[in-house]
Amino acid sequence: MTFPRLIAALTMTLAAAGSQAYDFKTVGTAPVILYDAPSTKGGKLFVVPRGAPLEVVLAYGEWLKVRDVNGELAWTEAKGLSAKRNVIVKAPNLKIRATPDDAATAVFTADKGVLLELSESVAGGWVKVRHRDGLVGFVKQTEVWGI
Repeated sequence: MTFPRLIAALTMTLAAAGSQAYDFKTVGTAPVILYDAPSTKGGKLFVVPRGAPLEVVLAYGEWLKVRDVNGELAWTEAKGLSAKRNVIVKAPNLKIRATPDDAATAVFTADKGVLLELSESVAGGWVKVRHRDGLVGFVKQTEVWGI
């Protein structure tokens, strides 16, 4: 690696480490590969399934540095991601409520790792979500990842 490329790589790494995400994206219709560098010549680290949310921490041309639900950082091509928003349930047996209220009736229960489509944010730290089976309800933002 040449000295200017090394300096650029270190600068991008430091900028990403100190920055917060500016966006969440969702893996599109096909799974994406996460690399250790912004190039298809980089080492392949993971394959992320379609629909999974990824936190974008840095954009570099057609490449995005992303963080997955486990906190791992890697690079992927921007073309594989969608603006559609999904979230992942963080706890087992999460009750999805009929209204944005802790005392509301549970519409359904979702297990840890289940993908839910984000419909809208609601006042008070709640979000409206939709299961792929069509069930709709509300969860606290702190109970899901991808917001």
